[in-house]
Amino acid sequence: MRVLSIFICILCVFASENARAQQLDPLAPTPDWRRVEVFQETMTREEFVQLLDTVYAPGRAAAGMIEVKENEAVIFKTLNPAETMTLRFAKDATSAKRAKTYWRVAMKLGAAKTKKPLAGLKLTLDAGHIGGAWGLMEERSFARPGDKPVQEGDMTLLVTKHVAEQAGALGAEVTMVRSKSAPTSSFTVDALRPQARKELELLGVTDVRENYAGPRDPLKAQTVQWQAEKLFYRVAEIRERARRVNEKFKPDAVVCIHFNADDWNDPTAPVFTQRNDLHVLVHGCYSAGELRFDDQRCEMLVKLLNRSHAEELAAAGPMAEALAKATSLPPFTYTTANAVRVGTNEAVWARNLLANRLYECPVIFLEPYRMNHEEVYARVQAGDYEGEREVAGKIRRSIFREYADAVVAGLRDYYAAARKK
Repeated sequence: MRVLSIFICILCVFASENARAQQLDPLAPTPDWRRVEVFQETMTREEFVQLLDTVYAPGRAAAGMIEVKENEAVIFKTLNPAETMTLRFAKDATSAKRAKTYWRVAMKLGAAKTKKPLAGLKLTLDAGHIGGAWGLMEERSFARPGDKPVQEGDMTLLVTKHVAEQAGALGAEVTMVRSKSAPTSSFTVDALRPQARKELELLGVTDVRENYAGPRDPLKAQTVQWQAEKLFYRVAEIRERARRVNEKFKPDAVVCIHFNADDWNDPTAPVFTQRNDLHVLVHGCYSAGELRFDDQRCEMLVKLLNRSHAEELAAAGPMAEALAKATSLPPFTYTTANAVRVGTNEAVWARNLLANRLYECPVIFLEPYRMNHEEVYARVQAGDYEGEREVAGKIRRSIFREYADAVVAGLRDYYAAARKK
């Protein structure tokens, strides 16, 4: 184990030095531009521009990094003007070459069976976060004294297990990115400390401390410990999940199960929010700053060119409708520039997240409920149960089963309809 940790440390230092030269995200490998080359002459100029300008890089976010010409696009591999690649457009839709992907659109799965509408679908479920002993570290756990912890990683796993059982009964071939409240990555926090120090240097932090003094330490973001923990649960963990999705499971779609929340401040005396709503995310809406990272620019082009957006958007609408029907929650509206509304459902937005960027297939990312809304808190305290009970003054189903049933209903509605066409 010690040998592995030393090896990881060496890789982290190398990656950090590489990032200085190539503008890479933390722990990102050097982009493999052959992944973009395979899409030569598979998309027309009109389709490329439409997706780039309205979904992936709205507001001319790609200006200066992708130059669209009449028959081709010049793409900067790095910020060095000498390092470019040329993407050739198809002359028209009929002459466009077929882009090869490991996933299939719904219509390619064959006609849906009445009792098995998900038959033939390869579905991967991603229970968001980690939970368990890592809940407080990943800032996804809180509780009032004497109450059960409201811990997102454990809650998403419970919902995911319910979804897996029901989706499997409807014919889907289901895989789960994780089946327990433990990391999937072999990285450790301590192994990432050298990389964390490099990140603090890149951020220009001079007053660096090794460790922080508890979750309420106002300067914890300036500590090696906090940066290493973030790299552990936000970056290394998701990159390992992406490896499993793209190399092992190779599904037709991924559903990412999450719960939303507002800032609860102190995890032992949480602040409750007045908001309780839902939204569904598909991939897109890169900022100009994000596209200056070479790995993000390469990943964006893979997602754009493999046409995963059309399938994401088509599935996201029925999913949002099913969640709204089950929960009676209103749609959340972004007021920041990091998301853009897409499609006709007010709850569906495009946003650039590490998971839905690295997973090459269509990804539906779910964010219903606010964990620190008092009603949701009471429902979590009630636990998981069959049937209905009175909770917070109303007769309700288990919040975990309500969520799971809505996910399955959304999947059933989309695939049953799409496979009839």
